Amino acid sequence: MRTKNDITIGQALEMMVDDLKLRGKLNESRIRDGWAEIMGKPIAKYTSSVSLREGKLYIKIESAPLKQELNYSREKIIELFNKELGSNVVKDVVIF
Repeated sequence: MRTKNDITIGQALEMMVDDLKLRGKLNESRIRDGWAEIMGKPIAKYTSSVSLREGKLYIKIESAPLKQELNYSREKIIELFNKELGSNVVKDVVIF
């Protein structure tokens, strides 16, 4: 029987991640791991680095035309990754 103070294992893990301040690194890892699947292999092929710092997603692209195209799609990128993460983590995208 559960009492009102009982928590699930999932809730305990979430609390531990927050207490240890690992949420940012965990989100960054999830973005990197899902980059090719979410953005597609052709875009991933020209991506040399992806990082997340303080709500900004930094993406290094090796193709000038693709870089320009992705700059036009920044809002869509934010939407896709926030949906994937399940929260409003990505606030801005910086493409260089």
